[in-house]
Amino acid sequence: MQLPEPSFDALAASRALQDRIANDIRRNSGWISFAQYMELALYAPGLGYYSGGAAKLGKDGDFTTAPEITPLFGATLAQVVADLMAQTSPQILEFGAGTGKLARDILTELDAMGFAVHRYCIVEVSGELRARQEETLRGFPQVIWLDRFPTAFSGVVLGNEVLDAMPVNLVVKAEAGWQERGVALSPNGFAFQDQLCDAALAAAVAAQIPHAEELPPGYVTEVHPIAAGFMHSLAAMLEAGYDESGHGGAALLIDYGFPVHEYYLDQRAQGTLMCHYRHHAHPDPFYLPGLQDITAHVDFTSMARAAIDGGLDLLGYTSQAAFLLDAGIGDLLLRTSPDDLLRYLPQANAVQKLISPAEMGELFKVLVLGKHAQLPHKFARNDRSHRL
Repeated sequence: MQLPEPSFDALAASRALQDRIANDIRRNSGWISFAQYMELALYAPGLGYYSGGAAKLGKDGDFTTAPEITPLFGATLAQVVADLMAQTSPQILEFGAGTGKLARDILTELDAMGFAVHRYCIVEVSGELRARQEETLRGFPQVIWLDRFPTAFSGVVLGNEVLDAMPVNLVVKAEAGWQERGVALSPNGFAFQDQLCDAALAAAVAAQIPHAEELPPGYVTEVHPIAAGFMHSLAAMLEAGYDESGHGGAALLIDYGFPVHEYYLDQRAQGTLMCHYRHHAHPDPFYLPGLQDITAHVDFTSMARAAIDGGLDLLGYTSQAAFLLDAGIGDLLLRTSPDDLLRYLPQANAVQKLISPAEMGELFKVLVLGKHAQLPHKFARNDRSHRL
């Protein structure tokens, strides 16, 4: 791979993390699950990708998210957030708020609409990103940061590209059945090594992968018990919020992924795992751990099922393009006159990137869940909940 060279300090941090992971492998009889490896690579205190100090987002980072592309993304979400807060509570809780730009754009638009947000809570594990958020949101006193998942909450929960960064377990179809693909040590560093699935993972495979027995030997994919656990916790939090306050809640989760019948296809025989380093995408999770993002596509069927099992209602599921168009992004774009080409064309191009099927419009999906809340009826026309 022809990837940019890291700085001396960055390389030293990655080597320290590699030593930490290697020691964990040795202490665990020479093998850890890929989920354990991914958790350390992303979240090991002070060294992991999200818990260390490297820039993640924007031109100097490793990837760009929708809020970084245009403020119209947040302004459009604000239209939906306002409707949902009117049904629940004037509070927002965002997981993984990036640079804080989404929060700023939503709060700015809600303020222009005359809608007061009492509290905007952010749960952020990255010290580097929290520092950027504090700078970006300096003018919004209603923003507070939380160190952990609240036990109870009513209002609107936001998660933009959060589920894809949760550690996944890798499994591979062997002649004798499914095995877990974990991480061991080799003379060249880290290497994949397979072993029998334990009972819990075997149950997750059986529950998550339809027709698992029909997939061919050598088929590699991911299962998502940690993300499913997050959805159970989300449901419990909104349930507790309703029990305490009598007010409901809703969650908007935006990410790239598929429903289950599209996730486990023959042509996806090597899974969906992908790494991002300095705006280069590649498949090697062992390259410079701590300096690159590691992600997997979201199985939205499993996420919806976990939330429903936890007591939430499925309010909607659709493509990002359909959701943004139904929410009125076209009208917001026209706040800038098409005759003003210097201002209009860059915004139109940004919106096109968000909604084009060849860009983010179709790969990214929006899953909406709730407790005593409903989406406006206009979202029903493009709803794909039946495809989950």
